[in-house]
Amino acid sequence: MKNFKQIIKQLHTFLLLWSTQSFSSLGSSMTGFALILWSYEQHGSALLTSFLSICTYAPYVLLSIFAGTLSDKWNKKVTMLLCDGMSALTTIVVLYLLNTHQLQLWHLYVVNSVNGIMNALQQPASDVTITLLTPRELYQQVSSLRSFSDSLITVLVPVIASSLYAFLGLRAVIAFDLITFMTAWLTLIFLIQIPALESTKNEAAETFWQSTKQGLLFLKTHRGILDLILFLAMINLAASMYQAALPALLLSRKGGGETVLGLVNACCGLANLAGSVYLLFSKPPKSRIAVICNTLLFSMMSENLILALGTEPWMWCLGAVLGWVCIPIMNTNLDVVLRSSIPAAIQGRVYSARNTLQFFTIPLGYFLGGYLVDWVFEPFMAAQSEGLLVQLFGSGKGSGAALLFLMIAILGIVTCLIFRHDRYIWQLEKTK
Repeated sequence: MKNFKQIIKQLHTFLLLWSTQSFSSLGSSMTGFALILWSYEQHGSALLTSFLSICTYAPYVLLSIFAGTLSDKWNKKVTMLLCDGMSALTTIVVLYLLNTHQLQLWHLYVVNSVNGIMNALQQPASDVTITLLTPRELYQQVSSLRSFSDSLITVLVPVIASSLYAFLGLRAVIAFDLITFMTAWLTLIFLIQIPALESTKNEAAETFWQSTKQGLLFLKTHRGILDLILFLAMINLAASMYQAALPALLLSRKGGGETVLGLVNACCGLANLAGSVYLLFSKPPKSRIAVICNTLLFSMMSENLILALGTEPWMWCLGAVLGWVCIPIMNTNLDVVLRSSIPAAIQGRVYSARNTLQFFTIPLGYFLGGYLVDWVFEPFMAAQSEGLLVQLFGSGKGSGAALLFLMIAILGIVTCLIFRHDRYIWQLEKTK
């Protein structure tokens, strides 16, 4: 108990920031979920709906390489406040357009693009802030708490957002989002103090381009971290194709629907929650790299195959649980490896270079997922009157998405097996 109280004392500021920012993230995620439902109701297209995520990630990836330099030079607290404020303003714009009956899908594409830019600036500032507020020996606990809140949000979002959307409409979801924003924003203004990083004379004299190149040069000279990032980039390609195709699979297949989509998403969150709770009480593993590789292989192999071949809601829920229970374990070990290996003074630049390399496949995956469902696999399956493919994946609109999930499973498994034998990644265990 004495040790527990000591940890709480050491993490007091982090806990206050983490809890309020997580509350705000809940509201933002609910709005995002409700807008996906609204978009699919309006157009019924996996590709058009997936463009919501593409417009968020594309500017995020393109600007991340520069955002880290700005984050390292700018005041972390001011950066977070301005980015949160601009994101809230875009939400207000959506509410205005909705109230005046002018809201169209292209408006959401613009709004999500602005939010992507704000995320690119805010995330490195937030990541460095966590490092500044956390003792090195508590990195795993802090990463576990962040996984816990992310998992809890994943559980709550489909339940709360679906209920508010169904009974009170999109306006109620947006109103809740704005309340959570104000809570986090005012807490950050008045109650959070972020330690400043002292810059050396050389860093102060560096030009913008010199500082920007430092993140890339660090990755170039640290091959293990670079290969680990490229590994995650390929996993993100498969995962974003999954995210783009999931609504088409569950909203279109026999026995599916909005309730089933919400239920599967809730199972993803519950599985995440279970993995996060396990982490809070577990000891550090002997090999964090082994945990990262093995958990991703299990996730890619189990969930996508069950979603592809499953025909009942309980099977899709089982796939979601198996696929997501290990993700917080992977994320926590990845976070500890990176946070322990990268100096705090240049973390913003390195993390931003990481974001560009690791996440550039996400908009590509969302586009491929939506395009392949609408224009390749669904027409292909529609042409199959009988045979093995129809027996495996059924018929109708959802069968094309099911076939795509089999392709995603193969991509994920092959990626894991290739990078599992990368010697540079395993050398990270020796250099830490």
